[in-house]
Amino acid sequence: MHKGFLKSGHLPTLAAAAFLYFDLSFMVWVILGPLGVAIAQQLQLSPGQKGLMVAVPVVAGAALRVVVGLLVDRFRARRVALGAQVTVIAGLIAAWALGIDSFAAILALGCVLGLAGASFAVALPLASSWYPAEHQGTALGIAGAGNSGTVLAALFAPSLAIALGWQNVIGLAAVPLAVTLAVFWLIARDSPNAPLPKRMSTYARLLKTGDAWWLMFFYSVTFGGFVGLASSLTIYFNDQYSLSAIAAGYCTAAVVFVGSLVRPLGGAVADRVGGVRALAALYAVAACAFAAIATGLSSIWLAMSVFLVGMLALGMGNGAVFQLVPQRFGQEIGVMTGLVGMGGGVGGFYLASSLGYAKQFTGSYGAGFLVFALLAALALVSIGRVRTRWRTTWASLYGAARV
Repeated sequence: MHKGFLKSGHLPTLAAAAFLYFDLSFMVWVILGPLGVAIAQQLQLSPGQKGLMVAVPVVAGAALRVVVGLLVDRFRARRVALGAQVTVIAGLIAAWALGIDSFAAILALGCVLGLAGASFAVALPLASSWYPAEHQGTALGIAGAGNSGTVLAALFAPSLAIALGWQNVIGLAAVPLAVTLAVFWLIARDSPNAPLPKRMSTYARLLKTGDAWWLMFFYSVTFGGFVGLASSLTIYFNDQYSLSAIAAGYCTAAVVFVGSLVRPLGGAVADRVGGVRALAALYAVAACAFAAIATGLSSIWLAMSVFLVGMLALGMGNGAVFQLVPQRFGQEIGVMTGLVGMGGGVGGFYLASSLGYAKQFTGSYGAGFLVFALLAALALVSIGRVRTRWRTTWASLYGAARV
């Protein structure tokens, strides 16, 4: 890691607080996916219901990210993170104690888990406010790599569900969150350079800005694909290739690990070559990969190879998008993180729910993957449209380092 980067910010907050808090929150956010096989068997869920079950936490997180982003801008990231974590822990314990015996109850739990997904709108502004423009991609890539918590869920939740029962796994998840809460309280610090609170009219003005909507769309493809797959692949591998819940979880973990691991790399590459150039290449790779998956690949090994390529592109794309956000909206980073994160959550909700309904109504997951491939192709065309304007105006108007 570059010495200039190590000296320019607050590494304990970035690594031990922002990353850890984000990591464990993401583990809990997507936990219904790895538990999905066991839950679906007990509650007798249809393919459409399974897709909706794993999609609800994603869309709840999308909506709550806007709220959390507003709170971060007004009350600072550390305070908001502590309050949100306490609320999620209380929700998990309540669900475990009361029990979950219906589809409606599992959807209600999904709404609570959405607040864990909203951690995105806390961890990224907390990290961003400590670092200058030339290191934003790297800093936000490291903080954003906390989405590797999805790997922990995929690795351990299916086997724990068999050993302890899936409802007990819900209660057990509160334990690492409580440990993380203590670490965050002890180590995390708000940057003295964090932007001052804005008027509400400022937030409304952002939604009238075309650049905000473009960034939301670009992230809806990269992060939407990442979290949609993280939530759905255990169920997909179980249905499509008849893998056991544990084996399907291991395959999901491998795919998600790649996407998590390369997020910092995507931010670092974007710092060097520009976020626009990086995204153009990554969208092209993703479109090809998911179009291939839509054909219904014959073996799990072939499917895994293509999923790994697709997830690599999406993971790097997540880092590249957030190399761009603070360059354009550095003074509104809290609310923009919430808005862009909301776009990612909406994309994840679409992918997770569409895969379930595609299976239910057509007998195949192919249509869901094909439409997502077309969305990646649309993002590729769109990034080409805004490329020239962003490169010629952002440096002079907003002090952007490299677009």
